[in-house]
Formats: sequence, C-alpha cells, structure tokens
Amino acid sequence: MTLAPWIERNQRASVPARSRRRLQIAPWSLEEATERAVEEVSAVTARHVHGTLGAIVREHLATGGKRTRILLALRCAQAVGVPLRDAVPLAVAAELLHNATLIHDDLQDGDAVRRGAPTVWARHGVAQAINAGDVLLMLPFLAIADSVDGAARASLTAMVARRAAATACGQSDELSLLAEGRLDWASYAGAARGKTGQIFAIPFEGAALLAGALPADAVAVGDLATWLGLAYQTADDLLDLYGDKGRGEAGNDLREGKVSAVVATHLERAPDDRAALLELLRLPREETSAAAVAAWSRRFFASGAAEEALARAHSESARIDATPLPEALRPLRAAMSHLRADVLGRAVLPEVR
Repeated sequence: MTLAPWIERNQRASVPARSRRRLQIAPWSLEEATERAVEEVSAVTARHVHGTLGAIVREHLATGGKRTRILLALRCAQAVGVPLRDAVPLAVAAELLHNATLIHDDLQDGDAVRRGAPTVWARHGVAQAINAGDVLLMLPFLAIADSVDGAARASLTAMVARRAAATACGQSDELSLLAEGRLDWASYAGAARGKTGQIFAIPFEGAALLAGALPADAVAVGDLATWLGLAYQTADDLLDLYGDKGRGEAGNDLREGKVSAVVATHLERAPDDRAALLELLRLPREETSAAAVAAWSRRFFASGAAEEALARAHSESARIDATPLPEALRPLRAAMSHLRADVLGRAVLPEVR
C-alpha cells in the first residue's frame, strides 16, 4: 500500500525562521528536493553498481512506486526545520534500503509480481536477486558518504546500519513465527515493528539527528516510529486478503504461510481452528488452492478477526500520541500521528458475503 495520500495532504509544513536564516542560498521546495533525491538514487546506483548487476538494479528501481520513503524523509526534515537540500541524502538512503528489502522479501516469499511487473528473482533468477538485494543494502551508506560531511555522516551511517540490522532481525522473526508455532498477536506485533517499523524509524530518527537532537532523543523518536510499522503492516495484511496489492491475486500471505494480523486475531477468537489453519499455512505455495484461500477469508470475516486486527493496531499504535518527547521534536510526533491515522483509515475491511 502507498503512503502518498498522507504526504500529499501535508504539503504545507512551516520551516522555523531560525532555520531559514541559516541558509545562505535559496531553499529548495519539496518538489525540487524530491526531484533531486530521485535523481540521486539513480546517480548513486550508476556510480557504484556496474555491468549486469547495474542493469538489474536499474530495472528494479524503474518500477518506481511513488517514492514515498523519499517524501516521508523530506517531510520529516521540514517538520523540524532542516533545509531540504541537507535531507536529500537521508531520503536517498531510506529509498535504497527500502528497495533492498523488497527484493529480498519477494525472494523469500516466492512472490513473482510486484508493482505489476515481474520481481527480480522471477526475471533474473534467485542468485542475481540475492546480488541485487545485497548491493542495494550497501548503497545507502555510499549515498551518505558521497554527500554528507563531518559528524552528521557518522551519526546517519550508524543509525541506518542499526535500523537495517534490526529490519533483518524482524524479517527473520516473522519467518520464524510459523515454524515456532507463535501465532499470537504479541508475537505478530513484535515482528511487524521489527520488519516494517524499523524502515519507518529511519526518516524520523534521521530528521531528528539532522536537526541537532541529542542521540538518545533521536533514538526515542525512531523507536516511537516503529509503531507505524504495526499500523502499516496490519493494513497491508488486510489489503492482501480483501483488496489488491498488485501481486497478481488475493491471499498471498496465506499461500506463503505468513502469520498475518488476521491469522493471529482469528486464532484468539477461534482457537479450535488452530490445527486446520496450521495445516493450510504449512502447505507448499503451489498446493494452496484459491478455493481454500477464499474459504479462510470468509471464515476470518465471520469470526470478526479483520475488524479486531484493525482495532488492535489502532489501540497499540495510539501510544505515539501519549509518549512524551522534547518540545523541538514534537512536530515529528504530530507527523507520525497524521500518518498513523491515514494508514489505518485506508485499511480495507471485508464486505458482508
């Protein structure tokens, strides 16, 4: 699902006068900064990735999406008065890391379609998909090294590395839920905050660092943003079952054996279904029929699991509004609150069937 509607509705953040006075050159508009960041994503790739792998990476990046991680990083910078030109490397790093995780996710999940096009592994094979994802994991650090000087370079590099490592841990945790029989909501939520939430943390924590926040305060902002991961992942799980994610067919999470938000809430409501649902989730993807996916989707609706999952995501991510932050960083919390409301407000719930 895309974050673009929230970003488009929040184009008018004011930049404090003290930040404007620091600029000795004309400030960029959001549109100019976005364009520069998109150009720099391509430029970093061209500078550091060559030959066949360069062509594969460029092909993947050309599928594009809406570049919402770029926009999110720039909007976070605006919220705390960081000049947009100074935030472009952060935006580029966030976009490149996000794309690295997509390539590896598609490979691990067996998804052959993303953004309406064949995924990297489906088009070029598993080995080249691993190479493409690996090199994209390195490019965020090169984007920062190429464009940021001094203490900001060190702090942004360390932050991206820490959040990227936590993302990989979250992905591993999600993949282990089924194998370890952890089909409960708490385990699901922890994995979602790890896998998805850490990518959300980067624009918020990075903006705080660029604004001169104390390291501990910047980390606190990033940790708070991980609750957006729970909100986003829950909405994404609902979209997979009851909407259209551009992955070719509905219910791919069930085919992949994923312990989704709906699976976790359904089993708490209908624990007697555990054995049957585990049997489905453990089937090879190619043996999971469309009829079985449809039947379980209806069963989840009948139990109220979809509505319950959304309600829990609302309730638990509401701590974004309740957690104290230093005054200078409160605009970032306001941005989180707006994004949380938009993501959850656009969640797709099943119709009566």
